[in-house]
Amino acid sequence: MNINTITTDDLRHMEGKDGLILQGCGGDLKEWVDGINDMLTEAGILKDGSKFEDVSTFQYGDLTCLLYPFEDVKLDIGKLAVWRLQTHADFGGTWLSDFVPNRLGGFIGEPSPEPEKPDCALIGQDGNVFNLIGIASRTLRRNGMAEQAKEMSDRVFASGSYHEALNIIGEYVNITSADEPERKPSVRQRMKETKPAEPDRKQKPAKQQER
Repeated sequence: MNINTITTDDLRHMEGKDGLILQGCGGDLKEWVDGINDMLTEAGILKDGSKFEDVSTFQYGDLTCLLYPFEDVKLDIGKLAVWRLQTHADFGGTWLSDFVPNRLGGFIGEPSPEPEKPDCALIGQDGNVFNLIGIASRTLRRNGMAEQAKEMSDRVFASGSYHEALNIIGEYVNITSADEPERKPSVRQRMKETKPAEPDRKQKPAKQQER
């Protein structure tokens, strides 16, 4: 059996999980865990010999609390709900999913991963900021990031310097080098190079002198 010490901030990062919280658990915490396991087993709440093995303790004000997570245990949740109400005056039992929103201000979800910045060949382009914004905006829209394109443009136009504008663009796209495009010969040059050589003109016989 493990009794882990956590904080209320840890509880706020447990969105999507649930468990039973008992409040005011003074004294030997191991005795509390063993005693609750025995009570819930006798009440037919814990089934098939299942027990709470991984319990956490935390402080809420002056109260020592225990969290019995529902993961990895087999229990009758309906019977547990009735037991919690019947023993609330003794244990202050509540659900994790109720305790965090009502006492701690709600869960803190994991931050969404930042979208991967698309490559944008700006190095070597005309450095005019309007040109760079246009290229970066088109790149973002091609990658399904139209909202980011507008946001970037608004921020750039509100920026105070060219250097700041470049930094803002770099927040939205991965600035890469624009390879110098290979200059292709003109159509006239290609036609000239591929035009077959004209056959030698046969020399006309000299006109015979009239007699």
